[in-house]
This record gives sequence, C-alpha cells and structure tokens, in this order.
Amino acid sequence: MGSRTISAGNGFPTAPLLGQRHGTSGSSNKVVSHGTFAGSSHDAETGATNIENGSPRVEAVFNGVSGDPPKPRVKMAALIPALAIGIFLVALDQTLTIATYGKIGSELQALNSTSWIATSYFLTLTTFQPLYGKLSDIFSRKSCLLFAYVIFGLGCLGCGLARNIVELCIARAIAGAGGGGMNALVSILVTDLVSLRDRGVWQGYINIVFAAGMSAGAPVGGLFADNVSWRWAFIVQCPIALLAFLSVYLVLDLPRAGHSHWSAKFLRIDFIGAFTLVSAVFLLLFGLDNGSNEGWSKKITIVPLALAPVLFAIFVFVEAKVAKEPFAPGHVIFNPPLLAAYGANFFGVAAQMGVLFFIALFFQAALGMSATWSGLVFMPSTFFALSGSLGAGLVMKRTGQYYWLTLIGYFLLLLGSIPMVLGAGQQSATITGIGLSVLTFGSSIFITTTLIAIIANAAPEDTAVAIACSYLFRSLGTTIGISISTATLQQMLRVNLAQNLGGADRAREIEGQVRLSLDYIRRLDPDVAIIVRKCYAIATQWAFIPTAIFAVLAVTSSLFIREKKLDR
Repeated sequence: MGSRTISAGNGFPTAPLLGQRHGTSGSSNKVVSHGTFAGSSHDAETGATNIENGSPRVEAVFNGVSGDPPKPRVKMAALIPALAIGIFLVALDQTLTIATYGKIGSELQALNSTSWIATSYFLTLTTFQPLYGKLSDIFSRKSCLLFAYVIFGLGCLGCGLARNIVELCIARAIAGAGGGGMNALVSILVTDLVSLRDRGVWQGYINIVFAAGMSAGAPVGGLFADNVSWRWAFIVQCPIALLAFLSVYLVLDLPRAGHSHWSAKFLRIDFIGAFTLVSAVFLLLFGLDNGSNEGWSKKITIVPLALAPVLFAIFVFVEAKVAKEPFAPGHVIFNPPLLAAYGANFFGVAAQMGVLFFIALFFQAALGMSATWSGLVFMPSTFFALSGSLGAGLVMKRTGQYYWLTLIGYFLLLLGSIPMVLGAGQQSATITGIGLSVLTFGSSIFITTTLIAIIANAAPEDTAVAIACSYLFRSLGTTIGISISTATLQQMLRVNLAQNLGGADRAREIEGQVRLSLDYIRRLDPDVAIIVRKCYAIATQWAFIPTAIFAVLAVTSSLFIREKKLDR
C-alpha cells in the first residue's frame, strides 16, 4: 500500500502515512529526528505506509508550492471534535462516581466495598489499554475505536440497571474494557497524524477536553445522586457513547488494515498475556481489599497477595519469550528511557488517583457535605489542570524540550500533598482544595510531557505499542494507588473507631454500620457523630502516606527520563 492515497473530498488527496523516520533500522546509533518535518530534504516519496497497519506518522505533502514546508493533509479540525466526544465521555465517567460512592454504597449496603466500583473498571481498563495498541495494528484504528464505544455504552447501561454491588462491578468491568480503547486509540491516532514538535500542543487540546470531562464528572454525578438517582449518572452516558460512535464513523476515513481473513487476525491476539495480566491485577486488588475488610492474617488475604507477584513475573516471561505478537514486548518495556517514563507515569498516577478517589468521601464523611457540594469542591482545580496541560504543550513546541517540564510536574505533585495532609487534619475544605489544585496542575503537566518523552524515545515501528504500554502503566498505577490508599483508609478507620468509641461491642456495631453507609452517621447522636467524622479525617491523613510515597518515587523515576531535542 506504499503509494496509496485517500480522497479527502476537497480536491486533494489526504496524506498517506510515513514509513521509517529519518535513518534506517541499521543506524541505531544515529539520533532520530522526531520533530516537525524538517525542510525540503524530506520527500513525499519515502515509502509511505498505511495508518491502519500501525505506521507512526502521516506522510507530509506539499501544498502545491515547491519548497514550502511539508504539512500533513489531514482534517484535524473535523477529526478532533469527533474524537473529543469520546474523550470527554471517558473522562466524565472516571470522576462521575467520585461524588456518588457514598450514595451507591449506602443504597446497596456495601460502602466498605465501594473501592471495587473503581477497581473493577480499572482492572479491565488496565488489561485492554495496552492490548488495543496491538489490536489496532491488526484490525485497524477505526474498527477498534468503534468497538470500544459499543462496549463502553453497554457497560454503562448495565451499571444503571445493576441490582447489587456484584452486578454493578461486573458492568463497570465491561465499561472499562471499552474505556481502555477510547483513551489509548485517540493518542495513537493523533500521534499518527501530527509531528512530534506539535504533538504536545495537540495533546494539550485533548487534555483540555479530558480535564473538562473530569471536572464536570464529580458535580454532575453529585447532582444526579442527590436529585434523581445515581443510576441515571450511568444511563445518560449511553446516548453520548452512541453520538461518539456516529461522529467517528462518519468523519474518520482510513484505509483497511490488510486483506487477511478476520480469523487469521484473531489468532494474532496475545490472549495468554492478557489473561495472565488480568489475573495478576485481580489477585493483587482482591488481597488488598480483603485485608482491609477481613484482616491481613487470614489465608484468603495472604494467598492472593502471594500469588500476584508470581503471575506478574509469568506475564513478563510470556511477553518476552512466549507471545508471537506481545502487546507489551520486553524490548519496549525494558528500554531504559521508556522504562523511566513508564515508572514515573505509574507512580505519579498512583499518587494522583489515590487522592482523587477518597478525597470526595472525606468531604462527605468528615465534613458532612452533600454529594453535590463534594463534587463542586473539585471545580477550582479545573483551571490549573487546563492551564498546566496546554501550557506544557506550548512550552514544548517553543523550546523543543520536555525534561525540566516533566520534573516540575512531578515536584508539584509531591508539593500538593502537603496542604492536603494539613487540610485533612484540620477538616478544612479550603486548605485541602488548595493542595488539590497544586496536585492537579502538576499532574496535567507530567501527563503531557511523559507521553512526548515516550514517543520521542520509541523506535518508529514501536510507536503504537509504546503509547499503549504507557496507558498500561497509568492504569496499573490507578488501580494500585486506589487500592492501597483505600485499604489504608479502611484499616485506620477501623482502628480509630475502636479506640475512640467506648465499649467493644458498641464500637464494633458503629464501625460496621459506618463502613456500610454514610447515612448512618447522620442518625448518630451529635457527640458520637463528631467522633466518627474526626476518625474519618484521621484515616484520610493516613491514606495520604502511600500517595506521598508514590509521589517521591515518581520524582525519582522522572530523573532518569532521557531528553531528546524535538527538532523542527
């Protein structure tokens, strides 16, 4: 398909895709140019390949004027709004439940199991995000993205119809399988279509949409929970998913990914690696959750926690030695510059999401806020998230550098944890909100810059897989960050309630009811309710300890990221 072009409907052919970047595969010691197409030395006849076969760039074509800088012939102005619908939706979904966990757990009498509403979603998100990178090389970017929208919409419908916590978690897992593609495939597509020097700006635009979705999710979810039902917070996502499906179907016009039969493509999927990864993550999360609820010395807690590292090791072996087409190949994961970026992503997202998950519960349980108000507390951090992401993209476009920006982002993540600890101890929404704003500002910077670092240091033929693997580490960080922080909070809540409430039987009764439903706090005697809310605040402070450790590890890992000049 080297010379194939596609009509854009405007009298010009759209750009076929870049083949290899400057330099050949045999010149690995040369510096690879990852920047905007650098002048007239780059010709349109460099062996263009097909986007649907995983090529990492759009071929540049000239605008009919000899000597003009080559620009991609891609309708980004039409494509980005179409992709933005799905990006907004998946971001909205991630925070839609933040302000509703208390309501959901209380109605289903399972407040102590609400972490599984998030972890069941991120369990499949973790597995499918890296898998979509390889699947899109096999089946095409467009087909996989449309499939992701369908699965996500069905999962959201199942959440709205769930009758108990088990059904809700199963439906969340289905939604996560779709959400993984909605995230990863958009990043892969945009990387296919624009130069790396401009990639940060485009990522900034995408992150604005993502931040807007995340910012809207908590207050929207709170409004539904307080005024209609938390179920409708999920159901309303179904028509939005349909709109995203139709928009991409109509706007995104790409060639087919080869002509082999679907069964032959199906056999190329790395099912063993995917099964091993999901099993390892599930056992780890199950052990952490069971330990905080049932005790750390019980066999049902010890066995899963002991088996999880074994399965992670098996997963690494499968990807390195067994799988013919691994979705997380060893030569990508263990490439030192990429590994440093992946590690920084893992620890940074673990710290960020560990905070975002339980901070709304802190506002409701410790401060007595409604679901609506606890969602609105997140709004001030929106400005910092938007400015951090787009600002980082503009700085990278101007300077061609990302290393110091990355370090600044991770240091701000660590800095933001300090007022959050102080605010939790003083039960102050203002101080906690300031810390949240600093944290989200830093997070929005490093999410953008580490992605550029990964693309810049990846081999051209590994671009799609390297991007997908970055989402693997983000998702692992999310699941583990939420689980460890929640386990810490639950454990310390139990200990503090037992210490501060007189009488072992009375303390055990209150502890059990409080960990099942926040509504129970409102029915307690005022003096007892004050003690319970204080215990929640202290438990929240303890839950910040693992997030602070994750932030320190993120800063340390980011020091080893390799700078590559993003040439024009």
